[in-house]
Amino acid sequence: MEPDHNYIQYLHDVVENAPFPIGVYTGREMKVILANHALKVAWGKGHDIIGRSYMDILPELSGLGIYEKLWEVLDTGEPYHVKNSKVDLVIEGILTTHYFNYDFIPLKDEQGRVYGVMNTAVDVTDLNVMRQQHYEAESRLKLAVEASDFGTYETNLITQEVVTSKRFNIIWGLNPPVTREAIEQQLLPEDRAIRHDAHIRALETDGKVEYEARVKQGHDGIKWLRVKGMIQRDSNGEPKTLLGITQDITSERELSESLRSLVTEKTSELQRSNEDLLHFAHIVSHDLKEPIRKIQIFNGMAKEAMYKAEYDKSLFYNDKISHSSKRMVQLVDGILNYSEINAKHNTVEEVNLSYAIENSLHDLEVLINEKNADITRNLNVSVQGFPVLLEQLFYNLINNALKFSREGEPPRIVLSYTMELVKGTDYAVVSISDNGIGIPVDCLEKIFKPFTRLHSKDKYQGSGLGLALCRRIVERHNGSIVALEKAIGSEFIIRLPQYQEIALV
Repeated sequence: MEPDHNYIQYLHDVVENAPFPIGVYTGREMKVILANHALKVAWGKGHDIIGRSYMDILPELSGLGIYEKLWEVLDTGEPYHVKNSKVDLVIEGILTTHYFNYDFIPLKDEQGRVYGVMNTAVDVTDLNVMRQQHYEAESRLKLAVEASDFGTYETNLITQEVVTSKRFNIIWGLNPPVTREAIEQQLLPEDRAIRHDAHIRALETDGKVEYEARVKQGHDGIKWLRVKGMIQRDSNGEPKTLLGITQDITSERELSESLRSLVTEKTSELQRSNEDLLHFAHIVSHDLKEPIRKIQIFNGMAKEAMYKAEYDKSLFYNDKISHSSKRMVQLVDGILNYSEINAKHNTVEEVNLSYAIENSLHDLEVLINEKNADITRNLNVSVQGFPVLLEQLFYNLINNALKFSREGEPPRIVLSYTMELVKGTDYAVVSISDNGIGIPVDCLEKIFKPFTRLHSKDKYQGSGLGLALCRRIVERHNGSIVALEKAIGSEFIIRLPQYQEIALV
């Protein structure tokens, strides 16, 4: 009996409709075997690219080192990540500049052999254009300020007499006659050293005086001034006169700060987008493998049972296949729902942790049976959060406990919880402990860093992302996760607020 292949269509729909480019390439020629709509649009090479070589499709990338990085990922099995990479693409015969954050992620078969590379990307051209516009805006603003009215002054460095223009007096808020002492007193106390140091540097170097400082404005206000001047010397090289101009740059400072805040905000949004991309890539390339693996195994068992006319067993395995297919649909729907939540900033859902754990155990059923694992759980508690992420959290932790078990000893995993009240907030404190190989004391924090591996890939497969993603998930739910020192095995403690006071993003 053949399995229900609807999950393939669901997976295809997710990849095809993802808002960022996704492609999969195989072999040294990097033959394109998968390319979603976003990738085809980004490349601008038409839609007939499946089966063609990456190098043939994008010859303009030759000499940039991109081909070599693809081959390196294929050869080493190590992922490659790059940010704000400038890429010139020929689209409709025109060379156009783009900026991408992109990843080359190795794809492996069940034996751990790399058979291809998954390419995901985020187009950050708009952000880089915005930065350039920011730079150009600052440049234009400087020209505008220089073209505006300047306050001029002339200081006799021998007699200390100061001659100022009307505009200078207005900018500084002074009444004539103006003295050097009056100018210094008008500066904020903490900025007076700036003026003094600028004059000392000018006397010791090329004679140019340049500084920015704040002056008092009315009773409570302040404004920013820019001062530029040049020291004139007599025939003996002694300082004689200081000629200069002053500008009110308060508006420029405020605009610069506003633009800086805007860039910071957009950068933060981009960082969240990259984190979501990393979660998506991890789910697609890792978490969905277990349901597929179960379908393959139970399909073989069902065929054997049919061949032996063991119809009861055949129906049993068919139910297993159906359940795994439904689980894949749930994962795919969860990914789509999570994407919609991020896009709309909707409120979170009530998630029963017991239900989330059971879903994870169903996904790991084959591995649990292979390891003859004993899993005890008591987590009948609900928290507010994203179901797909909380399920991925427990999937990763239980999968780790199974993977890093002691040789010849069945894994024993215990999941339990207590409630804790901290500063008026109820927390579900979840413990996940096992009898595995454990974690060295000096690595209890290190393991949460991305791509950190404590063991060779030959012995324990994995991307080094699992625990890093666990921390990201917990922190996104305003919680915390730590690994504890244990004589035998390992233990993780997760604190999740039972109720979220604000919408999660």
